[in-house]
Parts: sequence; structure tokens; C-alpha cells
Amino acid sequence: MSAATPPLEERDRQHSSRVFFLPAAIGPASGFPWWPLPDALRLLRLVTALLFMAHASMRFVLGTIPQFGTFMESQGFPHGQAWVLAITFYELGAGSLLILNRGVRWAASGLAVIVAVGIVLIHRHNGWFVGEHGVGGSEYSVALLAMLLVVAADDAARASRFVPSANEADST
Repeated sequence: MSAATPPLEERDRQHSSRVFFLPAAIGPASGFPWWPLPDALRLLRLVTALLFMAHASMRFVLGTIPQFGTFMESQGFPHGQAWVLAITFYELGAGSLLILNRGVRWAASGLAVIVAVGIVLIHRHNGWFVGEHGVGGSEYSVALLAMLLVVAADDAARASRFVPSANEADST
């Protein structure tokens, strides 16, 4: 690391208040083409949110909520359309929270449950691959699940860095 490049902790503090995920500077000192980890994690959080929000909003655009509700009822869920609406609104709300960087672990955890149930109920029956080699398989959902786990872990790590220890709290 050059003298001009601050340690990782300092770079994290410098980037933590930025709204956009683009590196502050592009050049040798920034490590380009590799983004600083906080910027890459911010990008992952935003992309994950947008993927869920796009997926949920298409249920309204395409009018597939009744069809999905019928499927849910065939899987043993009473009031299937109510379940679909709850899932859809959760995906939109949790995506918004991820974008706003609020309640990230809770939002990501709920989305992870939705993805896991989707894998069990829908995607595992269609094999592994989503495109090219198959249709509707689990690979995309597994990638989303991994993204959510990383987003939640990053939020937990950031929170633990800024929480004073019990000894520090007692001494004030």
C-alpha cells in the first residue's frame, strides 16, 4: 500500500457517508479497476434491492398475482392471493429499506426466507439452470440468497464497528 492510500478502516470511514457507489477517484491511488470494498458492498446492496423490486413490481405490471395466488393455494397455502400480495409488498418494502440502508439485516433476512421458500416450492423442481440449459431452475435464486447473506453480513460488521463495548459504555 502506498503512502497516499489510507488503511482500509480509514477508507471505509471516508466512503461510509457517500450516496453513490462509484469510487471517489479513478486512478492508480484508488486501486482501479478494483473498487474499494465498501463501494463494492454498496453496489451489491443496491443491485440486490433493485432486482427484488423489479421482480415484485412485474407482478402488478403483468397481472400475475391471481395466477401466483392459485399456485400458492395448490401448494397448501390458504388465501393464496393474500400471500402473494404480502410477499410482493415485502419485496418492495425491503428493497426500499436496502436502498435507504435502513434495517438492512432484517430486510435481507426476510427476503432470504422468501428466496429459500421459492427454491423449495418452485425452482428445485425445474432443475439447476435458469437460462440456456434449462428454464426456471434454482441457480438465480441461490445467487440471490448468497447476495442477501453478504449484504446482511456487511451490515452486521459495520454495526459492530460503531457500537461501543460494555467497558467503554461504563466508563462514560
